[in-house]
Amino acid sequence: MFWFRRDLRDEDNAGLSRALAAHAPVYCVFVFDTAILAGLPGRADRRVEFIWHSVQSLRSSLEDRGGGLIVLHGDARQCIPELAFRLGVRAVHTNRDYEPEAVARDEAVATTLAARGISFHAHKDQVIFECRELLTQGGKPYVVFTPYRNAWLRAFTEGLSVPWPLRFESLARAEGGQPWPTLESLGFQPTNLLELGICPGMEGARRLLADFLPRLGQYQRLRDYPGKRGVSYLSVHLRFGTVSIRELVRLAMADGSPGAQAWLNELIWREFYFSILANFPRVTTRAFRAEYDRLVFDNDPDHFRAWQEGCTGYPIVDAGMRQLQATGYMHNRLRMITASFLVKDLGVDWRWGERHFAEHLNDYDLAANNGGWQWSASTGCDAQPWFRIFNPVAQGERFDPDGQFVRRYVPELARVPVPFIHEPWKLSPLEQQAAGCIIGRDYPAPVVDHAVAREKTLKRYQR
Repeated sequence: MFWFRRDLRDEDNAGLSRALAAHAPVYCVFVFDTAILAGLPGRADRRVEFIWHSVQSLRSSLEDRGGGLIVLHGDARQCIPELAFRLGVRAVHTNRDYEPEAVARDEAVATTLAARGISFHAHKDQVIFECRELLTQGGKPYVVFTPYRNAWLRAFTEGLSVPWPLRFESLARAEGGQPWPTLESLGFQPTNLLELGICPGMEGARRLLADFLPRLGQYQRLRDYPGKRGVSYLSVHLRFGTVSIRELVRLAMADGSPGAQAWLNELIWREFYFSILANFPRVTTRAFRAEYDRLVFDNDPDHFRAWQEGCTGYPIVDAGMRQLQATGYMHNRLRMITASFLVKDLGVDWRWGERHFAEHLNDYDLAANNGGWQWSASTGCDAQPWFRIFNPVAQGERFDPDGQFVRRYVPELARVPVPFIHEPWKLSPLEQQAAGCIIGRDYPAPVVDHAVAREKTLKRYQR
């Protein structure tokens, strides 16, 4: 039996390939896991809808290949062993997940299966190098990115990006499953996912990849500008495995342009954070650098609420937060800007922001989200030095110089002239009236003075 999780594709799938090569017939299964779904904060979740559509697409594809997909709704710790017993399989295969709760789940499933003489096999699929495959000369995990990247590049061979072959004649048709669930039967409501133009499943990944490859050479030049189409938008597909990391690495290596090299660098960052999570699981609740657990934050609830709602008075911050709320997506540059602002301008614990992103990001991935927040908060491995504090005005002027992105997500500033778009509070009363945006009425005044907040943060970190 092969158990799909965050690998929702029937192409270049390591675990599925291994199962099909070793056994016949092979039953395929996906579980809408209540242990995960119950912990989600709302009943309208774009990620659940993305998975729902992607699983439906996967099921159709497997049926076209002569097989099928058994779909279950329940606690995977119980559902997987029960299905394995009922089908009389000898082995259960899956692809490895590195998040602590997933590791514990898999250990529990493996133990239950072993008691009935069924073997459990987890395979490497979502990374090129996992856990302890790349170590320093001292035999320890890398905690600085550049040496990790250099080791990654030295160790990489073309064979690591070759797609896994799949023997579909070994597929079994679905039996013993449940009727295809509606979103409502799973306890969720439809969202604006499809209205946003987000196409789930393998087909969605194909479309985005086809759109991105002609732009790949410009990635290095455009990737930091949220108002431009400079990035791949594939992160949600990588998160749920509707595209293979091996394919993306192979394409980046084959292109070789500065843009492709910069994109490959980001893919390696992703693996670096997987390595950190797998080797230092304490980062899920604590600072990687233990001394920063002693930081004392202000944690003003009104400031946090203003940040969540995109009402801080700093346009680039507010535009990023409103984009997240409206679409479930946030450009990577904006993730850094908004995270830095929360921690170093508002003095709010990075874990508060990490949880907010975890609730709203379509592409939420524990390793990357935690790594990014600890980088911005200067508490993580190879983090931004604590004395480097993003100036939200300067960041806006540099990466959204004409205010194109700000005007899209903060429409009350639509008529503010370019010289003031990132500092609208500097408009005179007459200029505010002419722009149709009275500061303090139509758009908030800054909740903090950046210069004052910066000095307070420097003292906080010095202590």
